[in-house]
Amino acid sequence: MNNYILPIAAVVLGGLSILIWKPKELRSVKLLLAFSGAFLLSITVLEMLPNVYQSHGVVVGYWVLGGMVLQLFLESISKGAEHGHIHINQSSGFPWAIWISLCFHSLLEGIPMHYHDHMAIGVFLHKLPIAMLLSFFLLQSQRPKIQVAILFLIFGMSTPIGTYLSSSYTIFSDAYIELSALVAGMFLHVSTTILFESADGHRFNTTKTIAILLGIAFAVLSIG
Repeated sequence: MNNYILPIAAVVLGGLSILIWKPKELRSVKLLLAFSGAFLLSITVLEMLPNVYQSHGVVVGYWVLGGMVLQLFLESISKGAEHGHIHINQSSGFPWAIWISLCFHSLLEGIPMHYHDHMAIGVFLHKLPIAMLLSFFLLQSQRPKIQVAILFLIFGMSTPIGTYLSSSYTIFSDAYIELSALVAGMFLHVSTTILFESADGHRFNTTKTIAILLGIAFAVLSIG
């Protein structure tokens, strides 16, 4: 049940927190993004990759690489929204490309979710800051709030829809190892980009480093 509830809860909490908090800047969200990226990378390396390699050996490495390339393609559309680089031009209308890319990413990550014990927590932590960033910029885009709410709902449902497809249709369940490897590659690309992109002026960021270490520690404790 958590596989369905947690992704939706992340989007709802992310959107509501921006509506209530109404921040003028998103520095604290960036720290949450670093924490979630560290957690996501940790469960990918410690749980998802060992599971898929144990089942299918080295051949799944091509699927992992494919996931990284796919995420690279998605980010060329979303402009890096999956790891917090959301920039919306108010004069250009609603950012459909960003929204579609995020929904497709979310749909894919839901497919292997119920095969990996801690993936739901990782997706929750990953979607929460993304939902906060997306809601912040969508509200600034001066779109009708009902439209923003509906599109947010669809975004929130994308991951549970992927989980439902995987549990209901054999075409997805039979290929869950390959799809898990694909999603692991996507997670590797997103999480390492979050963790290792340079700070302003290439300066050491103490608070971000602490957030990363806490994310790794939380993942280790959760898995162990």
